[in-house]
Amino acid sequence: MTKEIILSGIQPTGKLHIGNYLGALKNFVELQKANDCYFFIADYHSITENYDSKTKPQQVIELAKDFLAAGLTPKKSVIFVQSHIPEHLELAWIFSCLVPISYLERMTQYKDKAARQKENINAGLFTYPVLQAADILIYKTTSVPVGQDQDQHLELTREIVRLFNNRFGQTFILPKTLHTPSPKIMSLLEPSKKMSKSLGEAHCLYLDDKPEIIRQKLAKAVTDTGDGKSQGAKNLLDLVEIFSPKKTFAKFSRDAKTGTLKYSELKQRLAEDIIQYFADFRQKKSQISDEQVKKILAIGTKQAKKIAEKTLAEVRKKIGIS
Repeated sequence: MTKEIILSGIQPTGKLHIGNYLGALKNFVELQKANDCYFFIADYHSITENYDSKTKPQQVIELAKDFLAAGLTPKKSVIFVQSHIPEHLELAWIFSCLVPISYLERMTQYKDKAARQKENINAGLFTYPVLQAADILIYKTTSVPVGQDQDQHLELTREIVRLFNNRFGQTFILPKTLHTPSPKIMSLLEPSKKMSKSLGEAHCLYLDDKPEIIRQKLAKAVTDTGDGKSQGAKNLLDLVEIFSPKKTFAKFSRDAKTGTLKYSELKQRLAEDIIQYFADFRQKKSQISDEQVKKILAIGTKQAKKIAEKTLAEVRKKIGIS
């Protein structure tokens, strides 16, 4: 049976929280076991938003450490940095000469991001999905693990495949959407909103938060009177179901149904279970040096570049540029 070629990336924009882990990293580790996987640090995508150029290099290193500490390994996956493969940008330019502007104007993520950063509505924000398509197609990717908020971008990628193949001949295949299991984790303080670092430190549980910080954050999490019906209560119970033993979840679920749920008890138990869950991650990350990361990324760059160069050579020949 032919292996799937899977690709996904994460932007280096700061520390990862448990929502990032459950929605992406945890699934990456599983996917690498039986597929040909390319996992990259999307630094070019990250500069479409406001950022500090002085901290960006270390953010790339820290995210690579997160990849490795979570269980990604160069023995099973190609791990690299987007900007180290300039072929991505060249292919994106070629695609941008095919895609009608009207296709990009339909992108809801562009509208959402433009509304959030009204003082920095740049062209990169608008053409982001075209670069994303190049990221995917340059490795002849067959399946892409995405959240539902990325479905529209992946459909545009498939449209680009059709546009290119119809004009220049069969070159790319239509990549499939892979909806991997990813529970929606909400903010600790505003449980009506998805957990996001943009809301602030206190709203998120970060993967490398120290135990005392995890305890403090959960102690301040929004709850209700004990019936487990509020969004904040549901969010905490969802976390218990993910990170705690089954019998612990069963107990707190019963308490919620009878209106006797003691949140101080739940928060203390949940904090210790999350601390234990990520203990191995924190230990592994602390042992990974910057130099080790750079060596692994250099290996990944070499592997990715070999494929990217081959695809781009084929594309250049077909479009009449050699």
